[in-house]
Amino acid sequence: MKPLSLASLAVTLSLGAAGTLALPAPSAHAQSGVVRCESQNNRERVCNTGWRNAQLVRQLSGSDCDEGRTWGSRNGSIWVTSGCRAEFVEARGGWGGGNGGGWGGNNGRPGETIRCESQNNRERSCPVGWRNARLVRQLSGSPCNEGRTWGVRNGAVWVSGGCRAEFAEARGWGGGGWGGGNSNYSVTCSSNNNRSQTCDWDERQGRPVLQQQLSGSACQEGRSWGYSRGQVWVSNGCRARFGTR
Repeated sequence: MKPLSLASLAVTLSLGAAGTLALPAPSAHAQSGVVRCESQNNRERVCNTGWRNAQLVRQLSGSDCDEGRTWGSRNGSIWVTSGCRAEFVEARGGWGGGNGGGWGGNNGRPGETIRCESQNNRERSCPVGWRNARLVRQLSGSPCNEGRTWGVRNGAVWVSGGCRAEFAEARGWGGGGWGGGNSNYSVTCSSNNNRSQTCDWDERQGRPVLQQQLSGSACQEGRSWGYSRGQVWVSNGCRARFGTR
C-alpha cells in the first residue's frame, strides 16, 4: 500500500472534521428542558424524561389535561391519556411520590401557589409540606369552604365536594389556622347561584369582618353576608374572605 501524500492526508483530515461537525445536535426540546407528550386516539402514551416530577407548561390539545386523570409522572416518565397533548418541564424541589408540580406547578415553595382539585366530588389530598394554608383563588363553581370542603392536615391540602382552588402557604398560623385570636385567621365563603351558604367560623377568633370581596356581586353586611353563632352566611352571589380585625 502506497504511503499517503501530504495532499491526500490533508483531504482525509478535512473530511473527518466535516463528519464530526455533521453529528446531530440535541433537539430544541432537550436544550430548552421541555418535553412534548401526546395521547393519540385517546390512548395512553408514556414519555421517558428521567425526571422525578413534572410540571405542565402548555396544553396543546382541545381535550383536558388534568393531572391525576389524563396526565401524571411516574418512574422517571410522563404519561398522558384521553387525548391530552401538552408540553412539560421538570418540577424541581417537588413533593415526591410522583405528585410534584402537578397542583399548580409550584411545588409548594414559599410565596407560591399550588392547585388542588376535587374531581367528581371525591376527596383529594395534595402534599405541600406546609403547616397551614390559605385559599388564594377559587376555580370551581362548587364552594370551597375551609373546614368543610378544604383544609390542611399532615403537611397536605385536602379538597372535597368539587372544590377546585389555588392555595398558598399561610405563615404564622397556629393549629391549622384555628389559633385563638390570630390576626391571620380567615375563612372564604361563597354564595353560588345566588343561594345562601353558611361557613364555619371559630368563635374564639371574635366577630368576623370582611377582608376581601372575591365576587362581582356586592357583599354587604346584613344584606348579603352576616354572622351568627359560629357561622358566617353569604347570599345573593357574595363570595368573600372574612378574617379578624
